[in-house]
Amino acid sequence: MAAVSNGAPTGANPFDFVDIMSSSPQTLGHLLSLAARLKSAHRQLGRNDPVCAGKVLAMIFEKPSLRTRVSFDVAMTHLGGSAIYISPNEIGLGSREAVPDVARVLSGMCDAIMARTFAHQTIEQLAAFASVPVINGLSDRSHPCQAMADLLTVQEEFGSLEGRTLAYIGDGNNVARSLLEACGVFKMNFAIATPPGYALPAADFQALQSVYRIKTLITSSPKEAVVQADVIYTDTWVSMGQEDEKAARMPIFRPYQINSQLLAAAPAHAIVMHCLPAYRNVEITDAVLDGPQSRVFQQAHNRLHFQKALLAFQIGGM
Repeated sequence: MAAVSNGAPTGANPFDFVDIMSSSPQTLGHLLSLAARLKSAHRQLGRNDPVCAGKVLAMIFEKPSLRTRVSFDVAMTHLGGSAIYISPNEIGLGSREAVPDVARVLSGMCDAIMARTFAHQTIEQLAAFASVPVINGLSDRSHPCQAMADLLTVQEEFGSLEGRTLAYIGDGNNVARSLLEACGVFKMNFAIATPPGYALPAADFQALQSVYRIKTLITSSPKEAVVQADVIYTDTWVSMGQEDEKAARMPIFRPYQINSQLLAAAPAHAIVMHCLPAYRNVEITDAVLDGPQSRVFQQAHNRLHFQKALLAFQIGGM
């Protein structure tokens, strides 16, 4: 039986980062600028601002991750604070201990909570009951930190975001949704090519277009999607929790591989991105992932710099 709690929610916290659409364009723009500034200070000047000295980040993991754990942990270290890793067995969210109770306990001991969960509802519950900022480190609906670090990478490459085209090839998943929303906020065009039955819901596009008027292309043809792309983006075809679908998905997604032939259909200046982990020679070939147009590892490193900016803003007063 799932644990329950009768406590009242604390109300919305303006410093929560639950998904892209829940943050204002002004806040997101500030975070991108701050990330660029902090990265420059660290890389060129060897300087880190200890704005989070004495502060502690609680990191809840229902799903493992290399980039999420390391980037948040190192970010807090750079900012003068510390981070605590909390494994699934230590809490048992919603089973051993109710999510609202976890939120209230951690709020009294830590300065912010980052959670990487299966269900987006868990993130929403944590945010509803915590009195400190809550960060979505990934959920089945949204991956906002990834999308913002990705746009930092695009901005570094092209100097600006508005009017650029991002083409997403593969599964219409949480990463695709967050990228769609981020493109809307920063006035980028968004193209997506997915197999029939694996597209993002039409409601996602309708919700975005009701707020941000951007050019979108929805297709089942990868070549059509990349023909005007500045950025070609892919992700694994089988996310954590979908392992039982692998045998069925592989032949369906095989035509959506990012390879040299697909890259040849795109503009010569296009860059390639992947949020990792990558299954090499499955959704992306070695030749592309390790090739001159790949920005995959720059993109991975930028997780640190965006996370750092987010924490500096939320609990460091920047």
